[in-house]
Amino acid sequence: MAAKIYHLDVVSAEKQMFSGLVEKIQVTGSEGELGIFPGHAPLLTAIKPGMVRIVKEHGNEEYIYLSGGVLEVQPSTVTVLADTAIRGEDLDEARAMESKRKAEEHINNSHGDIDYAQASAELSKALAKLRVIELTKKAM
Repeated sequence: MAAKIYHLDVVSAEKQMFSGLVEKIQVTGSEGELGIFPGHAPLLTAIKPGMVRIVKEHGNEEYIYLSGGVLEVQPSTVTVLADTAIRGEDLDEARAMESKRKAEEHINNSHGDIDYAQASAELSKALAKLRVIELTKKAM
């Protein structure tokens, strides 16, 4: 019988954010959304700014914002090495809204590809934080 759970570690440069048994995770990889279930093929890929949706062993969900990083899938262990990782309940909604507003303002006033690319990246991060906040509120 195939395993129905696997071990997940979510680690940032500052600390370990999660370590435990999970049924599945969802994360934004460099090529799009990834769903990692038990028995997934080994994989090493970059992670884009977004979130990791963790479905724990008994079905409870947790959301963690990731600013980017690397996902490694091994037969019985999955590791997320994040540049920055913040639990959904620890994100500041007002601050994320302000970051979104500033990024949109920079996009509208950008004068070159570099300005636009940087503002676009900041907007992407702010939107990801707001999405994690929204999903965390729903899960509570």
